[in-house]
Amino acid sequence: MDEGMDEGMDERSASLHDWLTRDLGLSVRSLTPASADASFRRYFRVHLPRGTYIAMDAPPDKEDCRPFVRVAAAFAARGVNVPRIEAADLERGFLLLSDFGDRSYLSALDENSASGLYGDAIDTLLRLQGGGEPDDRVLPPYDETLLRQEMNLFRDWFLERHLGMVLTPAQAADWETVSEALVRCALAQPRVWVHRDYHSRNLMVLARDNPGVLDFQDAVLGPVTYDLVSLLRDCYVRWPEARVHDWLARYHHQARRVGLLGDVSPGQLQAWFDWMGVQRHLKAVGIFARLYHRDGKPRYLGDIPRTLGYLHMVSGRYRALAGLQRLLHALPPVQGRRD
Repeated sequence: MDEGMDEGMDERSASLHDWLTRDLGLSVRSLTPASADASFRRYFRVHLPRGTYIAMDAPPDKEDCRPFVRVAAAFAARGVNVPRIEAADLERGFLLLSDFGDRSYLSALDENSASGLYGDAIDTLLRLQGGGEPDDRVLPPYDETLLRQEMNLFRDWFLERHLGMVLTPAQAADWETVSEALVRCALAQPRVWVHRDYHSRNLMVLARDNPGVLDFQDAVLGPVTYDLVSLLRDCYVRWPEARVHDWLARYHHQARRVGLLGDVSPGQLQAWFDWMGVQRHLKAVGIFARLYHRDGKPRYLGDIPRTLGYLHMVSGRYRALAGLQRLLHALPPVQGRRD
């Protein structure tokens, strides 16, 4: 058995090891798991005599590496610090990437570090959003069909599959009314490049050009507040609303200065931000339930109560979201982290 080859390797990881050693000629000392992923992609840290890289394994029948490669080049051109692609075998679904280390925002955030880390993340987000006119030929649109498909994950996977709920006619009508309102709000916002998962698990703390940005292959052209709400109302870490408001105000000031928001007022941005968060958090709860029931990944269930907490908070602020508030009050208790 080759050096670095684990006896417990499955067929895919053995093929990846062969690609690294035989095709690329690397002296692999070891190949160890680097991170978990909510998709079918897997990441391994490749230990070489003079450093480390990250190898991505994306089974071609389940994942396509091409969007990752395309979006990585587009984001890098806008000054976003994404991993360099050192080598690729797109047919087999293998990529060799530069290594950003293992210190994520989620592991590094605390009362003392948050202001600096979020400041860097907002600066990077503005570069991503403001690097020229949006181009439909680069990223697909975040259109009504996709927005509705995402929200319906909450109904289909969380309410019906996870909780076993059957919506009454009145609840179904509320759901349709709220869905329509959320879609209209999202489509009314300025369109920018959207990472789509710009949160603490996908931002890496770096000594230079912080943050390193990961998991961007599903990027779209969509609402200006989407990534901002992913960052500031993160499904994995929650901050007091006063701090969120301060960060939102910082973003508003900087975005206005670079011409992203035109004459959008702080109040309008807040409403867009709140409503976009409802759409995203409905989607996230649905995905967490689907990961458990379809993919056998239970660890995300613990993040559902925190995410539901955002939905309760925001739906209680707006009369047009009263139907969602009624639906949430009808839910049975859900166990997990609520911080």
